[in-house]
Amino acid sequence: MSERTFTLEIVTPDRVVMSDDRVVSLVVPGVEGYFGVMAGHAPLIAEITIGEITVRHADGNITYIACTHGFIEVSENKASVLSYAAEKAEEIDIERAREAARRAEERLAEAAGNVEQARAEAALKRALNRIRVAEKAI
Repeated sequence: MSERTFTLEIVTPDRVVMSDDRVVSLVVPGVEGYFGVMAGHAPLIAEITIGEITVRHADGNITYIACTHGFIEVSENKASVLSYAAEKAEEIDIERAREAARRAEERLAEAAGNVEQARAEAALKRALNRIRVAEKAI
């Protein structure tokens, strides 16, 4: 018996990160926690946040993607993820991500309860997420 599949597109303002019509399952970082999508999922529109997208393909391969904020729409056996930024694990320059984390930590140490603190915290969260996802490709 073959597994049921659905179509997935992950898009940023710059490019199509992934387009696959043989996806078995998808896990995304919703703002209220991670949730999964499988073939035949009920229609849904939800906000996503900084985190890891996990895609299980019909051939058994798994793709890990670091993403930032955006939205997911599920309808008619298709999931569309629209994210401000998204990178597959193997595309991430881990040294660049580590440097970004170091800079964000420095900015965070200097910021004291102002707008810069919130920006530094978000930058640190993005960098640490990219590092965690990139390490899955090693």
